[in-house]
Amino acid sequence: MDDILEILQNDARITPAEISKMTGKKTSDIEKSIKKYEKDGVIVKYKTVLNRDLIEDNSSSVRALIEVSITPQKDVGFDHIAERIYSFQEVTSCYLVSGTYDLLVVVEGENIQTVSNFVALKLSPMENVRSTATHFLLKKYKEDGQILKKKKEGKRLNISL
Repeated sequence: MDDILEILQNDARITPAEISKMTGKKTSDIEKSIKKYEKDGVIVKYKTVLNRDLIEDNSSSVRALIEVSITPQKDVGFDHIAERIYSFQEVTSCYLVSGTYDLLVVVEGENIQTVSNFVALKLSPMENVRSTATHFLLKKYKEDGQILKKKKEGKRLNISL
C-alpha cells in the first residue's frame, strides 16, 4: 500500500505538510495524490472512531452482527442480494465471507426490538435468504484498530475483618 494511504488510514487528520515530513515527498505532490485518491474512490470517507461508553448523553443504540446464508442468483451471484440488503437504513456494513454462511451484516438500531424487527420483518423474508443468526454486541474493546479505554470507575475500598 502507498505510504500516504497508510499514514492517512492511521490518522485522517494529519496534514499534507506533516505527511511530507514523514515521507520526504513534496507537500504539493502529496496534495495531488490525496485529491486523486478521493476522485478515484480509493479514499471513500474520513472517519472518527468514538468510544460511546465515554459520552455522557449516550443514546443507547444496539449493534448486531448477523450471519446470513443466501442462495446466489443466476448470472449475478451474491452481489444482487447483498445490494438489496445493504440498502436498508439499519445496515451499517455488509461483507461477503467464506465459511458456513455467506454474508456478515452489521446492523444498528435503537434497541434490541428494533434490530429483531429488522431481522424478522425485512431480512429473513427476503427471497434467496435461507437463514440468519443474530449476535448482539455486548461490549467493544477495540474498533478500527483503536483500543477503547473504559470509563474510570470509582476505586473500591479494601474491606478487612
